[in-house]
Amino acid sequence: MNKEISEIFGEMIKLLELRGDKALNFKIKAYRKAIGILDGLQVDVSVIYTEKGLKGITELGIGDKNAKKIEEYIVSSSAKGYGVIRDFEELQEETAIQNVIAHYFQTKGVGLQELKNNAKKKKIIYSRFTKPAKQLLELAGSTEKAKEAITTVSQWAKTRKLDYAIETVFKKWLELDQLKPKEIVKKPFYKNNPMIWSEAKKKWFVIKDGEWLEYVGKKEDVDWRIVE
Repeated sequence: MNKEISEIFGEMIKLLELRGDKALNFKIKAYRKAIGILDGLQVDVSVIYTEKGLKGITELGIGDKNAKKIEEYIVSSSAKGYGVIRDFEELQEETAIQNVIAHYFQTKGVGLQELKNNAKKKKIIYSRFTKPAKQLLELAGSTEKAKEAITTVSQWAKTRKLDYAIETVFKKWLELDQLKPKEIVKKPFYKNNPMIWSEAKKKWFVIKDGEWLEYVGKKEDVDWRIVE
């Protein structure tokens, strides 16, 4: 059981480090200390808990909060057949939600650091996106699938100059396979005059004042433009 709990604490460290918040360093330090103690034990921590209870865990040098997490894992393992630490599950969910929100803003051209700065200035109300991100996660089943769905909708919307929100993904969920970016069409121009290819004559013509003028210029002089 020592290894199982140690691995969970290790995962919690990774999730906390992803946030890049220095205020969380004390938690990370406490988890690392607990991992070191658990990895160094010659006896299973559940045996210590059975003999001395929560006090036996804190006597090892593990802080009260992490000792209670270990207790929760031991007790739930005995009752359910598998251990649970609710803080870990909540941290996983919260991190997944943040990843989805961050990805949504990245598709909008807002980077992670800019998102953090804007959130501090209250230009972006982060909590506004928590509920739809959570709903999308439940619908998608995983962070990666949720992000893929957002990417699909963003590419489809951008090529049509449409705005989109996380909620847009819900509305388009059953159509995701059919959502394709609009094809970018480029057409040739010569000195701001449109050009057209004649299949019959196998030649390019410049349309100027309604007349078809055979193009005899160079290939590099043709201006290819994206036409909406």
